[in-house]
Amino acid sequence: MTETTIGLFTIFVLSVFVGFEVISKVSSTLHTPLMSGANAIHGVILVGSMIVLGSGHGAAQLTLGFIAVVLATINVVGGFVVTDRMLEMFKGRDRRK
Repeated sequence: MTETTIGLFTIFVLSVFVGFEVISKVSSTLHTPLMSGANAIHGVILVGSMIVLGSGHGAAQLTLGFIAVVLATINVVGGFVVTDRMLEMFKGRDRRK
């Protein structure tokens, strides 16, 4: 392994630990705004995966790019569905029925 690879792997492992600690401390009232922010980030990931797919050459690159676009799309749509369901919990019931 090269020195650059070891450095990048170290940054990845440290970011996993920091991310876990930050997310585990989020209260339930902040979870919905946090999900909305994560959905925006996943939208950027979707755009990036489409750019990578567009610049791919060869069957392997196109296949991996297509899989990345599909997974990013599922992630974005699923995040918005979960956020919508959570926001529905805060709405009052219609008492006229």
